[in-house]
Amino acid sequence: MVSIEHLSIEFSARPLFTDVSFVINDRDRIALTGKNGAGKSTLMKIIAGQQAPTSGVVSSPRGTTVGYLPQVMELAGDRTVMDEALLAFDHIRDLQSDIERMQREMAERTDYETEDYMQLCERYSRAEEHFQLMGGLNFHAEVERTLLGLGFERTEFQRPTRELSGGWRMRIELAKLLLRQPDVLLLDEPTNHLDIQSIQWLEQYLQQRTGALVLVSHDRAFMNNVTTRTIEITCGRIWDYKVKYDEYVRLRAERREQQLRAYENQQKEIADLKDFIERFRYKPTKAVQVQERIKQLSRIIPIEVDDVDNSALHLKFPPCERSGDYPLIVEDLAKSYDHPVISHVNLTIRRGEKVAFVGRNGEGKSTLVKCILGEIPFEGSLKVGHNAQIGYFAQNQAQLLDPELTVFDTIDRVARGNIRTRIRDILGAFMFGGEASDKKVKVLSGGERSRLAMIKLLLEPVNFLILDEPTNHLDLRSKDVLKEAIAAFDGTVIVVSHDREFLDGLVQKVYAFGGGRVREHLGGIYDWIRSQQEEQAALSPSYASPASAKSPASSPSSAQPSASAAVPSPAGEVSASRLSFEAQKAVARQRKKLERTIAELETETAELNAAIHLLEDRMSTPEGAADTSLYEKHSRLRAKLDDAETRWLEASEALADL
Repeated sequence: MVSIEHLSIEFSARPLFTDVSFVINDRDRIALTGKNGAGKSTLMKIIAGQQAPTSGVVSSPRGTTVGYLPQVMELAGDRTVMDEALLAFDHIRDLQSDIERMQREMAERTDYETEDYMQLCERYSRAEEHFQLMGGLNFHAEVERTLLGLGFERTEFQRPTRELSGGWRMRIELAKLLLRQPDVLLLDEPTNHLDIQSIQWLEQYLQQRTGALVLVSHDRAFMNNVTTRTIEITCGRIWDYKVKYDEYVRLRAERREQQLRAYENQQKEIADLKDFIERFRYKPTKAVQVQERIKQLSRIIPIEVDDVDNSALHLKFPPCERSGDYPLIVEDLAKSYDHPVISHVNLTIRRGEKVAFVGRNGEGKSTLVKCILGEIPFEGSLKVGHNAQIGYFAQNQAQLLDPELTVFDTIDRVARGNIRTRIRDILGAFMFGGEASDKKVKVLSGGERSRLAMIKLLLEPVNFLILDEPTNHLDLRSKDVLKEAIAAFDGTVIVVSHDREFLDGLVQKVYAFGGGRVREHLGGIYDWIRSQQEEQAALSPSYASPASAKSPASSPSSAQPSASAAVPSPAGEVSASRLSFEAQKAVARQRKKLERTIAELETETAELNAAIHLLEDRMSTPEGAADTSLYEKHSRLRAKLDDAETRWLEASEALADL
C-alpha cells in the first residue's frame, strides 16, 4: 500500500537514518519503536507527506488516503464538540450538495435528448452510487459512538471546544481521524490523553479496523494488543520483525547477543591481522603475506552493535524515617465546586501499601490528591498519619525547577552519598545523556522538564509518594527504571495513572473514581479491569454487540407480560388492568411486532457480520488485496450493518418504553 525506498534524512549534516526501505501492506499493524531521538516521529511525518526526506522515495497507489495524528498540534476553534467531529464527514456533505445541485439542474432542464444532458445524468448516477457506498448520511450514530468511546459524555456534545483542555481537544482530533477511515492510519502517542476505558475502546476499534496502521507508543500493553509487526529504528537503520512487541523484545536481545559475539570475533580477527603485520612488516620473506593482510584488513566492514540499553540501571530511594501505621485515613470526604465532584469518600491506606487511583478524566482523582496535600478545602475528615513525609509529582512540578541551573546541577544538589558518583548514568537512563546534561533548565521542553522533576523526586528522602501521571513523558526504558524503583520503595505510594503495564505488578489495591464516588477494589489493575468487564456484562447483556446478545428489553422476562400485569391487582397498583381491553390488545400487538422486528434484525446483523468477516479474510490474501470490487462490497455491507444496528437500537428502545 505504501512503499518506502532508500530513504535517508540528515539534520545539520548528521544522518538520522540512511537507506531505509520497507513496505506497509494493507492490514499491517506496525509498532514503530526505537529510543527517543532515533527518528520515529520524523519517519511518520515523511510517510504522511508533511516532511521531505534528504533522499529516497515514498510512494503509494493513486487514491490511497493517509491519516496522521501527531504528538502535538495547534488546536483552535469555536465550534461545538459535535460540530468539530462532524467535520470528518465534510467530503460526504460536499458530495450531497453536488447531488442536490445536479437534481435541481435536471429538473429545470428540458433538453432530454442532448448529449450534455446524458452526461449530466451519468455524473449524477456515479455521484449517487458513490454517496451510498460511503454510507450516505448514516454517520451521526457513528460520530456519537466514537465520541462516547473516547470518553465524552452526551451532555458535552454541544460544549464549545474553546472551553476544553488541550488533552480533550486532542481526543476530538483523534475522533475525526478515526471517522475519516483513511487507508493508512499513523498515530504518534495516541494514548497520552486517554483514560483506561478510552484506551480499551481504542484498542478494540483498531483491532476491528481494516486498512494499515503505524503506531508510535510508549504504552507496552497497548502496542501488544493492537500491533502484529514491529519495526525498530536503531543505529540509523531499521530492523523489521513480523511479531508483537513483547516477542520483538526477546528476539532483539538474541540479535544483540549475536552482534556482540560477531563484534568480538571481528575484533579478534583485526587484532590478529594487525599483530601479523607489525611482526613481519620488515621481513622481505613475508612481504607478500603482509600485503595480503593489509588488503584483508582494509576490506573488513566494522560490525555495529545496537546502542547499549541502560534499563538495567537500578535506582533506589534514599532511606527515610518510618511513618505511622496509617499514613492516610479519609472519612466521608466531599468536595464541590459549582457541582459535586466527589462525595462520601472513605478510604484507609496502610504503611507500605501501593495503590492506584483510576477512572475517567474529570472524575475527581486530582481533586482528592489536592485535598490530601491540603491545597484545597473540603468537607469531611482527612488525616495524614504521624511522621508522613509526602513527595508529590504533578504535571506542574516542572515549573518549580530553577531555570538557571543546568540539568546536572539540578540533580547534583539533591543527590546524597554514593549516588552522586552515578548522576551521569541516572541522567542517561532518563534521556539526558551526553551534552543534554549540560543544558540549562530554561531551554528544556515541557516533557524534558517533567522527566527532570521525576529524577529529582527519586532522590529526595520521603516515605509517602503521590505520583500524578508519572509516565506521560517517559520512554519504555525510563518507565522500567521508575517502576523498579517504586517497587523497591518501602514507603507508601499513590499512583494516578492510565498505564496498565506500569501499574501491573506494582499496586495491590485500586480505587476507582466514577459518578462522584470512590470504590475500593482489592487486587491489581487487571483484576479491576476484569471485574469492570464482568459488571458491565451483567448489567447489560448487549454489552458485546446487538448481534451477539439480546437487549434487556427483548429478554423473555421483560418481553412477556408479568403475572401482575396480566391479573388485576386488588390493591389498585398501576397495571394493565387500568387499560381498556382494546388498549391492552393494541399494546400486545405492538409488543409482538417489536419483538419480531428485533429478532429479525438480530439475525440480519449476525449474517452481515459473518459476511463481513468472510470478505475481510478474502481481502487479507494477496489476490483479494488487489481486487477493488471487494472493497466496494465491504463498504456496502458495512453501511447495511450500521443501518441494521441503528434500527435494532430504535426498536429496542421502543420496546423498553412499552
